[in-house]
Amino acid sequence: MSTGERCAQGGLELSVVLPCLNEAETLATCVAKALTAMEQLGIAGEVVVADNGSTDGSQQLAVAAGARVVDVAERGYGAALQGGIAAARGRYVLMADADDSYALEDLEPFVVALRGGADLVMGNRFRGGIEPGAMPFLHRYLGNPVLSYLGRLFFKIPVGDFHCGMRAFRRDKVLALGLRTTGMEFASELVVRSSLAGWTITEVPTTLRPDGRSRSPHLRTWRDGWRHLRFLLAFSPRWLFLYPALVLLLVGVVGMLGLAFGPRQLGAIGLDVQSLLAFATMTVVGVQALGLAVVSRSYAAHLGLLPSSRNVERLLARITLEHGVLTGGLLVLAGIGFFVAAVVSWGWAGFGQLDVVSRIRVPIFGMVLLVTGVQLIMVSFTMSLAHIGEE
Repeated sequence: MSTGERCAQGGLELSVVLPCLNEAETLATCVAKALTAMEQLGIAGEVVVADNGSTDGSQQLAVAAGARVVDVAERGYGAALQGGIAAARGRYVLMADADDSYALEDLEPFVVALRGGADLVMGNRFRGGIEPGAMPFLHRYLGNPVLSYLGRLFFKIPVGDFHCGMRAFRRDKVLALGLRTTGMEFASELVVRSSLAGWTITEVPTTLRPDGRSRSPHLRTWRDGWRHLRFLLAFSPRWLFLYPALVLLLVGVVGMLGLAFGPRQLGAIGLDVQSLLAFATMTVVGVQALGLAVVSRSYAAHLGLLPSSRNVERLLARITLEHGVLTGGLLVLAGIGFFVAAVVSWGWAGFGQLDVVSRIRVPIFGMVLLVTGVQLIMVSFTMSLAHIGEE
């Protein structure tokens, strides 16, 4: 299909969106590169500058260079991009920074991949080449590799450069995602939500060069790195809550059973009631984390942030509020029974001074059962809130 046919059917094919906050030194260069590249490739397109409140004349420079400026009042990298994407007129959108660090003169691989059926095309700077001084040491050898690895581990995303700022996608599909973040973590949300939605995601090599500004970048290494990590964890209840909960429960329950009837010797290490208390703490925290895993996963699906989980839905279908309250109530009664047994045993000894080491085991087990029961009841009631009116 020719460019003319594409234009006749759907208007502009590509919108290059550049978020901008005081980028007067480099903005005109970026706009010129993008417009020249589209002209050379025969692409019907535009450059949209999403201005976030610049005070250095960036808006006028953008217009003079041939771009269309969209004012975005809400501050933030993600907010600017969302405003630019919403205002774009192209079928496809390519986003990049306005600091002249990305190869806006080389748009063809992105457009070819989109035309070939990809929904999201990520640039990969490690494959395309990173010029000396273009990426800080911590970003290149720690932050980006670690966060990219976690993205692949948590969400099975086939991307080697998770935070490349140059990427392209179908505009209608991104708008349908309902992206919410307004800061730097927008880059992570776009990739994660795209993957969870079942998009076709691919990568193409792109180069990165030192940016052309004389001032320091807006990016803050530790603050923005934490925001990306926080987002990845928040969108993966399995890794944030479920897997740690299962580990804690396994170690805690096995340890408690092993010390139920007396101390144990593991080589030169002696385990007694102090260790039993530690294992009991692991068990209680594990139960708490497991409850949070179920609640957070179900709530995220209810809000449309994560797709529904068949395993969670089957579990909730089998465990009704009544079942949860009944089971939790039985555990609470069992816990109370352990406390009663401890008091009775104390009574048999004449209510004299207690030997803590020999008498504390039963109350510890009672505490774990009671807390587990209460937690199960609370989780059951919490989960039932999402289904009020459905019965």
